[in-house]
Amino acid sequence: MNENVVETHGLTKKYGDRLAVDGVDMTVKTGEVYGFLGPNGAGKTTTLRMMLGLIRPTAGSASVLGQPAGRPDVTARIGALIEGPGFYPYLSGLDNLRVMARYRGLPESAAAAALVRVDLADRGSDKFKSYSLGMKQRLGVASALMGDPELIMLDEPTNGLDPAGMADMRSLIVELARGGQTVLLSSHLLDEVQEICDRVGVINKGRLLRESTVADLRGGASLVVRGFPVDATLAVAMEVAGEDAVHLDGEDVLLDVAPDRAPGLTRALVSRGVDVHRIGSTERTLESVFFEMTADSQPDENNMEAVS
Repeated sequence: MNENVVETHGLTKKYGDRLAVDGVDMTVKTGEVYGFLGPNGAGKTTTLRMMLGLIRPTAGSASVLGQPAGRPDVTARIGALIEGPGFYPYLSGLDNLRVMARYRGLPESAAAAALVRVDLADRGSDKFKSYSLGMKQRLGVASALMGDPELIMLDEPTNGLDPAGMADMRSLIVELARGGQTVLLSSHLLDEVQEICDRVGVINKGRLLRESTVADLRGGASLVVRGFPVDATLAVAMEVAGEDAVHLDGEDVLLDVAPDRAPGLTRALVSRGVDVHRIGSTERTLESVFFEMTADSQPDENNMEAVS
């Protein structure tokens, strides 16, 4: 895990007067699942395209697998699904993968093996044009997996999948990382990213706001108390944790202290005549942290997605 599979330094891309990517310093480590997040238009797809050598940066640099991005010998070691799968509509899923295998100098057997990995083997003989959105997405992921690439870039890999298919895809991604492959994942499903990613990078308006482990980004667990009267609960909480560590959220009192402080807090509340209805630990979700960090872009369900 010491080697960085991807490194960018001051990576910048301008289109005329528009700054799409602004000085991004980013690292993806060997064998991890890295989540790349940001609102629509944040610069994620542009960044990924520069990593793949599909577009040239205006300034800065990107290295992949220890070499400058875009070199043919580097690209051959990467599997990618960016923005959406594109295949020949009148060929079967299997034949499409066979074409891709020939382009990449892989044996035809790689196509059949990839279909099995994404649970599409029983539909491999069907024409691509007949596939559902979820099946097309599976085929795109299968194409990215052929040849066991060292780095796999997946854009919305669970798009169009039913809940069971989403669970299977998450398991596959974790399996890939455990097998030593590195996955750079974008997804608008932040609970999914929270569940399977080791680290995340949050980008907004072209700038990388934060890069850290999911756990560090979410912060530690804290205490939440519901007691009545609320004023008395709040007063005791401030005595125990300090005024700056206590916040009122409706009828709940939130304390920025470790959950192991719960027994002492409970005793203090009861001794002051507070009726304790609930006390327990709580953690911030990745989704709540994401919205706080990108609040100025006003994301919503139609606007927020992980690659743009």
